Amino acid sequence: MGTGHTDDGRGRLGGVLSGVAVAVGSVLFLGGFGWGAVLYRPYTVPTESMAPTVGAGDRVLAQRIDGDQVRRGDIVVFRDSAWGDLPMVKRVVGVGGDTIACCGADGLLTVNGRAIEESYLRDGGPASPTTFTATVPQGQLFLLGDDRQGSMDSRTHLDDPGRGSVPRSAVEARLDAVAWPLDGGVLERPGGFAELPGGVSRPGPVKPLVGAIVAGAVLIVGGAAYGPLARGLGRRTPRERHPEKAAADAGTPGA
Repeated sequence: MGTGHTDDGRGRLGGVLSGVAVAVGSVLFLGGFGWGAVLYRPYTVPTESMAPTVGAGDRVLAQRIDGDQVRRGDIVVFRDSAWGDLPMVKRVVGVGGDTIACCGADGLLTVNGRAIEESYLRDGGPASPTTFTATVPQGQLFLLGDDRQGSMDSRTHLDDPGRGSVPRSAVEARLDAVAWPLDGGVLERPGGFAELPGGVSRPGPVKPLVGAIVAGAVLIVGGAAYGPLARGLGRRTPRERHPEKAAADAGTPGA
């Protein structure tokens, strides 16, 4: 009888643990998606202007931010009437007060006379195939695509009143990660702008969010599978649970 009570207790404990795992997993899974929906917006990159960092058709996660939070080096989603009033994806290389020029020594972009190493560009070419100089008005952003050969960006709008820049208020979000293709991952902040005043921005909480969703899914699946397994083990007969003892009892005279 003692063995039976012990096995029943194990079955009940297994059921409790299963329920707790599913409950905690549900909180993490749904909470991660809910938190993500508040902080992030999904976008599909429309062109190859940001290649090789992101390509046309890539699905990206962009953190909803205020334009005042934008730093040099950020890849942003913005909308401006002078650029067709459509969502566009470009990299910020200059902020209000900056003088942007290309190309300086070794074909590098310069910001306020400082040469910027741009490791995200395709190898073998200058930071721009055309030379230009522009001073960014206060409250504005100067934006370039990573594909400097084919991108239609601030260089195309240098004759506009804002010298090719867009207002900070035009920014809708900042790219944090590539969701598809799966090998895209989190986008690193470029170190070339880190020494300039204001530095570079910090990534959003996309890694903790993904971790919470994955952990929640594992707990839900594991908990749902463990409950029936534990109950099934608890219902096995004494002979099934202890085959050696059952065999010994069967061979005992007078049993």
